Amino acid sequence: MLQVSDQAGLARAGSPETATPAHAAHDLAAIAVPSHPLGRRLRGWLAWAAIFALLAWAWAPAEMFRVVALFTDWRNMAQFGAAFLKPNFHDWDHYLADMVVTVQIAIWGTALAVVFGIPFSILSAANVCPQWIVQPVRRLMDACRAINEIVFALMFVVAVGLGPFAGVMAIFVHNLGVFSKLFSEAVEAIDPRPVEGIRATGARRVQEVVFGVVPQVLPLWSSLTLYRLETNVRSATTLGIVGAGGIGQTLYESIRAFQYAETAAQIIIVVVTVVAIDLLSARIRRTLV
Repeated sequence: MLQVSDQAGLARAGSPETATPAHAAHDLAAIAVPSHPLGRRLRGWLAWAAIFALLAWAWAPAEMFRVVALFTDWRNMAQFGAAFLKPNFHDWDHYLADMVVTVQIAIWGTALAVVFGIPFSILSAANVCPQWIVQPVRRLMDACRAINEIVFALMFVVAVGLGPFAGVMAIFVHNLGVFSKLFSEAVEAIDPRPVEGIRATGARRVQEVVFGVVPQVLPLWSSLTLYRLETNVRSATTLGIVGAGGIGQTLYESIRAFQYAETAAQIIIVVVTVVAIDLLSARIRRTLV
């Protein structure tokens, strides 16, 4: 009886014969020396100092000193705001037609980006393709994502002329990089066991992706697509400023002509459209995810 209790005591004490990695980790954590409070404070102060230094460095180029003009020239803002309180919808059918064109630009640009972004996202996933494929594809997608839609719109306006097609291509190329990034991160977070099971049956690599990877990420891909569609509607609105069609061009012309009442009507139409798309896509996302 005494021998049994002694063995139990040795086991509780963590003898070499009965010690486990969990016990060893617990013992190491118990004897670890906590960091000094002064060191933690010093790191916190250095972090805040770096943030303030960064803001100070960016102050002059951003012309933040002109913030005073918000108060000295408040009458200009008041005149601008007063005109917005009386929106003029006399040409509302024309505004709605332009808004429909803007939504069509966003839909087509998003659809093309999704179709071409799926294969690029697979090629960008480190758990699917080797690094000699992943790294060049990622750098190409980084280039697409780094350039704003307006810059692409200016390039395509020169290439294909004024009109909605330039806006579609601008949204397509920029969002190709965005979708490849978002989709590839979803692929890298999948559960590898279904893929390993499919591989054990002798399936080819394409079959592993189609039947093991895509079913796991399809709901998240759908949700991300709907979110980007909302964003692209707003982006398509601004592309009209550089001649890519849609309500953005009409909006820009009204602002340049100081027609603030017409501008207010156009902005209201844009806001209502974006809110409606947001509500619809949120309902669809809840169904999918």
